[in-house]
Amino acid sequence: MNLAILKPEVQEFISKNLKIEITKIILKGSPFEDIESKELANQILAKKKSEKKLPTWFSSKNIYYPNKISIEQTSSELTAAFKSKLVTGNSIIDITGGFGVDSFYFSKQFKKVIHCEINSELSTIVTHNYQQLNSKNIETNAINGFDFLKETNHTFDCIYVDPSRRSDVKGKVFLLKDCLPYIPPKIDFFFTKANQILIKVSPILDITNTINELKNVKSVHIVAVHNEVKELLFLLEKNYAESTNIIAVNIGKSKTDEFSFKYQSKETSNFSEPLSYLYEPNSAILKSGGFHQISNKFNVYKLEEHSHLYTSENFIDFPGRAFKIVDILSYDKKKLKKRFSKSKANITTRNFPKTVAQIRKEINIKDGGADYLFFTTTANKNLKVILCQKC
Repeated sequence: MNLAILKPEVQEFISKNLKIEITKIILKGSPFEDIESKELANQILAKKKSEKKLPTWFSSKNIYYPNKISIEQTSSELTAAFKSKLVTGNSIIDITGGFGVDSFYFSKQFKKVIHCEINSELSTIVTHNYQQLNSKNIETNAINGFDFLKETNHTFDCIYVDPSRRSDVKGKVFLLKDCLPYIPPKIDFFFTKANQILIKVSPILDITNTINELKNVKSVHIVAVHNEVKELLFLLEKNYAESTNIIAVNIGKSKTDEFSFKYQSKETSNFSEPLSYLYEPNSAILKSGGFHQISNKFNVYKLEEHSHLYTSENFIDFPGRAFKIVDILSYDKKKLKKRFSKSKANITTRNFPKTVAQIRKEINIKDGGADYLFFTTTANKNLKVILCQKC
């Protein structure tokens, strides 16, 4: 950690050059004797990445930024604030602390937070930043969090772990067995130190396989921000043996949609050809696999078993995108080209044998405009094109 970066004139330079091309700074060289151009460029890049992702850090004075990979890997403030409310108690330990965003938000819910980070330089940076953020109930430790747990006599209300998804051999990984630490063999030990374990995993992991690989899974939280799945969280509770709760959350600009159901609940949907309105569930629900549950909860018809589009005669407030159906067309390339060639439309495919790129090429249709075309398979196994406008 180069303390010279915290000098007022350097901080001012960083703030004034957030929009400049980094290559220019590297080629021109650092205007400060005690700071290399690469160090300066990293501070500018990392702060720039933090503007939307970490607004509290971005707007605070004298924040020291680690390498950009640490910023890319860290939770956003939105998701950190959400997950901090999933668990409560007096104390929590974050054994894979990283840049410390999650620990910062846990500190708003717990009296005591232990932040462990094996990278000593990053731990020093986090300690400094917590001082700037006036966080007084977080203890930082430059140590492997698992080793800390083995050595301490203390117990906690919760253990939080976000396994590293980068491997020196395989590069970026996502399977639990490739992440560090590998969680499943350590669960029994963790439960000697806490009654709850909150695990953040790759959002592309299969939920069923992960539940089977873990144990005592009380709930699974799929967290999307603006309809993009960002985090997959597994909450384990000691001796929990009931059904796992699946909670799909989409954090939007004006509201947050939440949909929950019991894992492996036996439900079926009613099916129908397209009616007056079409609905596409948000990405968190699509990830959750609760396709029949969403149909029953909102009393909408499913178009087809694998299409994951829904319809109703009357408009409802649905957790996802809603459209007014304008026309329903059979999939006929010649007729579609005659009608839509050289026009604009937003295309989505659901359970359809061709990709969006292939469709655009064969029909000669550009992206954009007010029209939405859904290429899908309906209840009678027919390939259909549903022309809609957004509600």
